[in-house]
Amino acid sequence: MKKSKWNGHACPICVVGVLHDGNKTVTQEYKGHPYQAKVRGAFCDKCDEAILVYDAIEEAAWLAFRDQVDRQAASELESIRKRLKLTQAQAAKLAGGGKMHFPAMSAGRPSR
Repeated sequence: MKKSKWNGHACPICVVGVLHDGNKTVTQEYKGHPYQAKVRGAFCDKCDEAILVYDAIEEAAWLAFRDQVDRQAASELESIRKRLKLTQAQAAKLAGGGKMHFPAMSAGRPSR
């Protein structure tokens, strides 16, 4: 693998560390759901910050994961609403949003 332009340079974040090219698995959370991603970049040996290389495939996987979590939450909301025998308008009023708040949430979209 070709070395990045950052390899061996001082860390621009902490200034005391040195950046080294590498790969890491990082875990991030989205709405309480953990997601592991493999990232590539130049990592600081002191502060653990990094300058990451953009990976379109990893970005697409993250977006798909995020959309899946949103669809799952929307499905759960819809199930609860139906179990309580509420219309979308009634659920929106209970949730404190406008009349389009609950339909948007049920579709997995944030309401504005």
